Amino acid sequence: MTEVLFYHLQNMRLDNVLPTLLEKSLERGWRIVVQAGSDERADALDAHLWTYRDDSFLPHAVWRAGDPTDQPIVLTAGEGNPNAANVRFLVDSAVLPADADSYERVVLMFDGDDADAVEGARAAWREGRTRGFTVTYWQADDRGRWQRRE
Repeated sequence: MTEVLFYHLQNMRLDNVLPTLLEKSLERGWRIVVQAGSDERADALDAHLWTYRDDSFLPHAVWRAGDPTDQPIVLTAGEGNPNAANVRFLVDSAVLPADADSYERVVLMFDGDDADAVEGARAAWREGRTRGFTVTYWQADDRGRWQRRE
């Protein structure tokens, strides 16, 4: 059954949080697709993942570059699963895809300081429950560690 995790970013930037979550996903042996709100945003995330830390490397590509089936992480602005990923990250208010049930895990990251993003996350929560997914809500504590909230 698909698990949908809602990550509430408050006083945090996606650019600071996403690379760490991608690293942890790769450590678990998962293939990942990251769905951004636009091709431009996917390109910006691509550039960021090459430079976010000097001592780290996240193997990835944008969906239109080369053969995405060879990539453990693919960045896209559209639906579909170009690298047969089992985890999908949704950023920039991307909505639950029609094929969400084909993933082990869907991670929806939303900006808690953006009222529209919060409302979109609430709608996705309701949709996830309606579709029978296991939904969980995560928020960072004062030290920046993610805690599951009820």
